[in-house]
Amino acid sequence: MLSDHLCGGLSLSHQAVSQVINGRTLIIETGEVAKQANGAALVRYGDTMVLAAATAAQEERGELDFFPLTVDYRERTYAAGKIPGGFIKREGRPSEKEILTARIIDRPIRPLFADGYRKETQVMCMVLAVDFENDPDVVALIAASTALAVSDIPFLGPIGAVRMGYINDQLVVNPTYKELEKSALNMIVAGTRDAIVMVEGGANEVAEPIMLAALETAHQALQSSIDLQLHLQKTVGKPKASVLSSTKNTALEQRVRGLVGERLKRALALEGKSERQEALQVLESETVAMLLSDESGEHLSPAQYGKSVKECIHALESQEMRRQILENGRRADGRGTADIRPISGRVSFLPRVHGSALFTRGETQALVGTTLGTQADEQIIDDLEGRTSRHFMLHYNFPPYSVGEVGPLRGPGRREIGHGALAERALRPVLPSREAFPYTVRVVSDILESNGSSSMATVCGATLALMDAGVPIKAPVAGIAMGLIADNEQVAILSDIMGLEDHLGDMDFKVAGTAQGVTAIQMDIKTIGVSPQIMAQALEQARQGRMHILQSMEMILNEPRQHTSEYAPRIMTIKVHKDKVREVIGPGGKTIRGIIEATGVTIDVEDDGTIVVAAPDETASEAAVRMIRELTQEAEIGQIYLGTVRKIMDFGAFIEIFPGTDGLLHISQISDKRINKVTDEFQEGDQLLVKVLEVDRNGRIRLSHKEAVRDRETAEIR
Repeated sequence: MLSDHLCGGLSLSHQAVSQVINGRTLIIETGEVAKQANGAALVRYGDTMVLAAATAAQEERGELDFFPLTVDYRERTYAAGKIPGGFIKREGRPSEKEILTARIIDRPIRPLFADGYRKETQVMCMVLAVDFENDPDVVALIAASTALAVSDIPFLGPIGAVRMGYINDQLVVNPTYKELEKSALNMIVAGTRDAIVMVEGGANEVAEPIMLAALETAHQALQSSIDLQLHLQKTVGKPKASVLSSTKNTALEQRVRGLVGERLKRALALEGKSERQEALQVLESETVAMLLSDESGEHLSPAQYGKSVKECIHALESQEMRRQILENGRRADGRGTADIRPISGRVSFLPRVHGSALFTRGETQALVGTTLGTQADEQIIDDLEGRTSRHFMLHYNFPPYSVGEVGPLRGPGRREIGHGALAERALRPVLPSREAFPYTVRVVSDILESNGSSSMATVCGATLALMDAGVPIKAPVAGIAMGLIADNEQVAILSDIMGLEDHLGDMDFKVAGTAQGVTAIQMDIKTIGVSPQIMAQALEQARQGRMHILQSMEMILNEPRQHTSEYAPRIMTIKVHKDKVREVIGPGGKTIRGIIEATGVTIDVEDDGTIVVAAPDETASEAAVRMIRELTQEAEIGQIYLGTVRKIMDFGAFIEIFPGTDGLLHISQISDKRINKVTDEFQEGDQLLVKVLEVDRNGRIRLSHKEAVRDRETAEIR
């Protein structure tokens, strides 16, 4: 139930509204803080609180042909009661999570600004408090939408957002961190009153019908946050600024259409990306030159006139591409709407690399390498939720030559970080447990050619590279990017979109998964939104395309290799009793240092008795493991050992069965015949077989020589 109240002593512009969602109260406030921004909002869910401020420049910056929107998301460490690490002790560059969250906020709001609006606009979200139950990302998305909704910025929202989980065969709205640990789904959905506009998430091979049900449930659940925002917008929101729509030069468009009509169709019919781009560039330059040489009568500079002509050609290009698809079902490269581009690939492409693959789909190509490392190679992450480590990393690179361009090489941008995170999310559910495969795994995807869907090519190439490295993944993962062309009642869903269709189309919907179900999903919409019917059709068409791609990948490599590369480190994991850990380490670390110096291995010891040995070769790792086992082994009842006589007494002898462990061999257990003196049978330093009869509660070991002799033919001797 929606509730609102004015806070006493504050201005009438300050108002707060609230709604209970899944047992926790969502509170949205505006009018008290950051009042010099065009719009600001404080949003609280549980005890997680985010401030968002939306600001627009006073004047437009020249004649821009794009909308200059910047979205930033920052986490203040005081929000979690922490002081930043490092020497400087203050927040620095945004972390990977902050960049990914900024993208989650940016993508759904960007298409919802008024057409023709070009003022430089900035949306800043700042995490002020966290309760370690509710992730701030959904809260920040609602805060950003509210700040824009109550501002005078011409934003066509508001939008709502929720996170969806799937726990014990039940869909859960806004699951907590603890609930997400046992959830098969972790998906953020943003939408308007009528349609979904953004999806981002991962899943543990969840079937398409469940994904569709989750999307429909999410769209219903996010309506509550839209209701709150609309109430605030109506009561305290500012009137929206008017936008001067650009005047359409119908006469110029008609002249351009007459000049380029048939040539434009022929250019778009060329199958190769380079050939198509070259033909369009020639067409643009010749048309501009032709019209400039004519007495056009336009009161524009040559540069402005040329820009107007190119804009007309671009609009005609979009119209023609969309018309061909909607009327004829034919795409620019000649494919049908559900056709997948040709697929090829190779594994073990790079010598000495632990695992590698070259994956090509159409004119998109990814070179992917897998590196296996030790526990020391894990990435340590220190964020608001605490200190964690990652033993699987996927990094995506997009060099400028992949699209035939020249550009500077800098650090990874938001797009590269986002694409890498999507591919990593797609593969994480199929990775083996750390116990089953004790390696740190890094995958790097370098895009060598790009004509759309390079992130999904990364998923396919990474699967092949992991299998080539001998990583025992549960199942291969493939990815596909879906597109949409919609015009009134006419709708066409496109499988495996290329760059032109991504640029001029209405949707970019990426789905990755195994033959069993979805592992990652991401959707961006350039229109107002998509209906559940379109979503259902797109998911089913994506599933069919994914099956086709998986079959093609199986022809390249159908299962993980049985052994890791000879150049990969050899890692062995053993488990000892936790009381034995101190014996492995030794006084001041003397024992463990001795093992490392003698064998050349690296050793990681956990408090629970888990010991990981990493070595450059198998001989060294086996030697180190043998030394550790000798230090930590325990006597087993019924086991026969070749022991050494350490001390002789009148009643028997103490026998060392392995280093540091002695047992008592009583005189009655030496032989079946009567023995007067122990020294009549053996001396100190002699070796003899003994069998463990008993280990009492104090750890004292009782041995027998006569039973060991009797059983030696059938027993294993240590």
